[in-house]
Amino acid sequence: MKKTFPIITVLITISLFGLIVFQVLWIKGVKESQEQKLKENINVATGSAGERLMEEKLTSIFQKKNDLLIGTDRFQLDFRRHSVIQRFNKIEIKNIISEEFLKTGMKKAPNFEFAITNNNIVGGDQLTSENFFKYTDTSQFLSNIFPLVASGGSDLENFAPQEFLMVVVPNQNAILFKQLFWFIIGAILFTLIIVTAFFLTLRTLFFQKKLGEIKSDFINNMTHEFKTPLATISLAVDALKNEKVIGNKEKTDYFTGVIKEENIRMNKQVETILQAALLEKQEVQLNLKLVSAHELITDALNNISLPINERGGKLSIHLDAAKDMVMADEVHFTNFVNNLLDNALKYSKDNPLIKLSTITSGQNLKIKIEDNGIGMNKETLTRIFEKFYRAHTGNVHNVKGFGLGLSYVKTMVEAHKGSIKAESTIGKGSCFTITIPLVKT
Repeated sequence: MKKTFPIITVLITISLFGLIVFQVLWIKGVKESQEQKLKENINVATGSAGERLMEEKLTSIFQKKNDLLIGTDRFQLDFRRHSVIQRFNKIEIKNIISEEFLKTGMKKAPNFEFAITNNNIVGGDQLTSENFFKYTDTSQFLSNIFPLVASGGSDLENFAPQEFLMVVVPNQNAILFKQLFWFIIGAILFTLIIVTAFFLTLRTLFFQKKLGEIKSDFINNMTHEFKTPLATISLAVDALKNEKVIGNKEKTDYFTGVIKEENIRMNKQVETILQAALLEKQEVQLNLKLVSAHELITDALNNISLPINERGGKLSIHLDAAKDMVMADEVHFTNFVNNLLDNALKYSKDNPLIKLSTITSGQNLKIKIEDNGIGMNKETLTRIFEKFYRAHTGNVHNVKGFGLGLSYVKTMVEAHKGSIKAESTIGKGSCFTITIPLVKT
């Protein structure tokens, strides 16, 4: 697993990076293709519009041919009046260009500006749309409205002026983005889905790796916890078989007492594991009653007083809460207080000092348990309520258990609609604060 996990991570990362690169290249290629198509459509529409304007112009000229007998001056004057600038207004020209855009297959004609000029640059006689000069720096599409003049050899060369149609389509990038919008959205959406799947895969792998380590630690702890009492029971049984012990009632009672105590100890450990399993399945049913929290705390203190005295420690008690009536399960409430007191004693050095105090805070009861133990670092502090997690104790080797105590405490406190907070400083000790809602009176 240690070797496979980095390989999987690297392979998925490379695959994800490659996929994103190809997505970008694909979108870039589609954009270039659409950009070329847009320019071709603009060019075709401009040329077609120019041809229509030219046809209208030529038709008008040849319809006047019957009047050529009036005289040369009148002839030239009539021909020169038939320029696009003179025959069409802005709206008519715009409509013609829009129609030609639609003929290219575009669903809607883009916003465009145009100019009619007698030269292929803006200058001289001209007719322009309102905003044409705002976009003179934009690429211009040009169409010769009267190609007969440019090619030469026509009888009309000296009479009809040469004109050009210029079309400018501003914001071409916006048009392209609109066309590519769903392509881009689709690419981004599927990329996000893949990234999410990648993240979930890695998180699952991390979790499985962590779970494997936790199971390994749990099995090691369980083996150690059961090995000691089993060895003690085995020694006690061997001692009872000794002829000297068989005839000695005092020694027989002592060794049978040892067996009983170790049996009780193992039963408690089994009960702890089973209780953790029930908590995980959320099958624990609380028997809530209106009780005095101080009375339950006092019961828990009675259980811890003797072990503290044996280690030469001191227990400081300050039950200062003005109100202490809560809805609680007597057994579980006493257990989670007792677990915290036991934890404080476990992780304390010589001459432990444990303080327990209560105060009323609004509609809540606060129970604070402090010790002068080894303390915890920040990493440990964020993980102490995790199931099976056990803090590294440094040189303190007498700390036993499965790492279920604080997980049980947190679950039970929350089941009582309360909360728990931990604070700690390495070398100075830890402080646990439980907040339980009071019964409204």
